[in-house]
Amino acid sequence: MPTIDGHAITITHPEKVLFPADGITKGELAEYYQQIAPRMIPHVRDRPLHMNRFPGGIQYNPIQQKRVPDSFPAWIKRATLDLQRGGTITHAVIDNAAALVYLAQYNVVTVHVWLSCIQAPNQPDQVMFDLDPADEDFGLVRKTALTLKALLEELKLVPFVKTTGSRGLHVIAPIVVGPTFEEVHLFADALAQRLAADDPKHLTTEFTKQKREGRLFLDVNRNAYAQTAVAPYAVRARAGAPIAMPVNWSEVESDALRPDGVGIRNVSEWLRHHEDPWKAMERSGKPLPSLKASEMPDRSGRRKGVSKKAVT
Repeated sequence: MPTIDGHAITITHPEKVLFPADGITKGELAEYYQQIAPRMIPHVRDRPLHMNRFPGGIQYNPIQQKRVPDSFPAWIKRATLDLQRGGTITHAVIDNAAALVYLAQYNVVTVHVWLSCIQAPNQPDQVMFDLDPADEDFGLVRKTALTLKALLEELKLVPFVKTTGSRGLHVIAPIVVGPTFEEVHLFADALAQRLAADDPKHLTTEFTKQKREGRLFLDVNRNAYAQTAVAPYAVRARAGAPIAMPVNWSEVESDALRPDGVGIRNVSEWLRHHEDPWKAMERSGKPLPSLKASEMPDRSGRRKGVSKKAVT
């Protein structure tokens, strides 16, 4: 029974296989989350949690769980927040390594977190772009991420990037707390529309899959109250136990980068050769720019207008 952060945690049935194609066990999952906690905690601390549980293994549909169960120990941090349809819900919050390991004991493979913290749940501290390809063309994903990086930097934001452990990339820019989710969503939508207008053959903001016509979807819909995104360093419920891995922008320039290239079995080697590319994120928040049509840069850095629909 390991003692973590002063809490004794028993991993029951550590030999239970959660990833049948690879033989990856519940014990390995718990060991990984304990190992990655120093890097992961700063990026999930104080953020409401959505849990994807797989008691029988990833071959079965997950139990999607937002509400913290009564069985959780008292030392697990909690936050009670408003529901959009009325009422409240109490979420678990990860604030130490013990919480991460306990979640693994609870058969939580993947953790998703809000884009805001419990201190100001209606005001996000980051803006996120989910680059969701229609096929396996990861080259287009990387190219689009680099274009988006240049656009965000032109607007004086500091972009960070992570693989999703699936097929795409997440581009995130930390912002100073203040604007509402609606304001942040309008900002993100304006940028996504600009990118799609510059390359309509390959990029789209169409939410309906049938209308995307094989193009990469610039998804900004996570920029909304109570929406979640896969947490950095979280394990995905896919063959190989791939990890949503923060990476350096120089790696995005490389053809060798894969969205699911780092998993539980090779993460230790990866970490030995990679310093934390997100270590500066907490101190990199910038004010959300005010997007006037005359201030919107195009991909060359020149100022270019956007539609009134996109900007208020």
